[in-house]
Amino acid sequence: MEFKDVVKNRYSCKKYNGKKVEREKLNAILEAGRLAPTAKNFQEQHIYVVESDEKLAVIDKATPCRYGAPTVLVVAFDKNHVFTYPGGKRDSGIEDASIVATHLMLAAANEGVNSCWLNFFDPDALAKELGLPENEEILMLLDLGYAAEGTGPLDNHNSRKELAETVSYI
Repeated sequence: MEFKDVVKNRYSCKKYNGKKVEREKLNAILEAGRLAPTAKNFQEQHIYVVESDEKLAVIDKATPCRYGAPTVLVVAFDKNHVFTYPGGKRDSGIEDASIVATHLMLAAANEGVNSCWLNFFDPDALAKELGLPENEEILMLLDLGYAAEGTGPLDNHNSRKELAETVSYI
């Protein structure tokens, strides 16, 4: 698929048909996340693939926004292994994990797999419930699966501001 089509047509899927994501497609998605750039190449991300009914139930308890996806990727990062920027006010953890998550999401679309970026949950409580290491912080969850029949983008999906409203040359 052409990249411009991937970014134009990808949408946040809110209802899945329950069909599992094929392992080869899942591996291609995960590989795209692995290849994502990170500050100083620290690669502090850790992706957890959740497919068991037990762990999906933990996620369902943490958020009303899973929408029945058969696979959820938990995108976390090692908060003790990040690059601290000059001035000491920011570090690379959230942005690096966001780049990784974006690669995962776009790779899913490229593979014909629907997704939804989820961040409506308490990351610390979910990390504890999933038994993640204390040094890891969850950035987001990524629903993965195939859209249920009749599911599509929201009506305003193609509504975007003009480039001149969001870009300035200085």
